Amino acid sequence: MHDAMLVSQIILWIAVLALSAVVFALVRQIGVLHERILPIGALTMDKGPKVGDKSPVFQLTDLAHRPLTLGAERSDGRSQLLMFVSPTCPVCKKLLPIVKSVAGAESRWLDLIFTSDGEASEQDGFVRKHQLESFPFVLSSELGMTYRVSKLPYAVLIDEEGVVRAKGLVNTREHLESIVAAKQMGIASIQEYLKTRHVHDHDHEHHE
Repeated sequence: MHDAMLVSQIILWIAVLALSAVVFALVRQIGVLHERILPIGALTMDKGPKVGDKSPVFQLTDLAHRPLTLGAERSDGRSQLLMFVSPTCPVCKKLLPIVKSVAGAESRWLDLIFTSDGEASEQDGFVRKHQLESFPFVLSSELGMTYRVSKLPYAVLIDEEGVVRAKGLVNTREHLESIVAAKQMGIASIQEYLKTRHVHDHDHEHHE
């Protein structure tokens, strides 16, 4: 009886050690995959004016009846972030505080403009409810059609030269910050930057 219990204990410990080895191997593989998979920036729809192209110029009027020029070259060195939103878009409403926060942090060089279409009365209520009065809000179906915006919320960043520097569907803070970072770093996309950084970090570890 004693020998049988001893054998069963030995078998149990062997099984535990084998399972531990499998778990360790899985954890290591997950770590490798985590290093290889880069954070995803804003999803770019390859429609409308492309990144690097000159933006069409729009002469519009916002909901407060103020004239507004979008997409033109600017002598003040400021860029424009067009945020396509809608009162019926739940993700848009969730993202609004993040958009305002990012725009406030980058206000030294960036102008935030909200844009949508539909009834002005509905949009006025949307602006008041979410306290967007500090930002221009433009109603323009032409703007959305030009950039082929089919899903919301969508962002387009136009630099001081009137060039489209970044664009894409933005569902999270990471997506929105990738739009801003792409302009600040002078690259086509945040993915390009992350790949460059990944190679640099790998080379640094190799030298150490």
